[in-house]
Amino acid sequence: MQSIELDVDVDENNEIHVRLPAGYARRRAHVRVLIATAADAPAGNPRRFGQFRGQVRMSDDFNAPLPDGFWLGEVR
Repeated sequence: MQSIELDVDVDENNEIHVRLPAGYARRRAHVRVLIATAADAPAGNPRRFGQFRGQVRMSDDFNAPLPDGFWLGEVR
């Protein structure tokens, strides 16, 4: 198996268009494409430490064992 690395851009339709170098794949051949984003590419909104402070409450019985009915699918 051979591999090459190409830099491509994602368009507004979330599509990429790749042209293989001349002579890379003789005739029609099966190729496997691996997508890896750049380390500096933003992945949506960055999370901030403490951004949900005060919005989550832990139950007093958090560590209590769950009833058998939970594990048997009888209780939610």
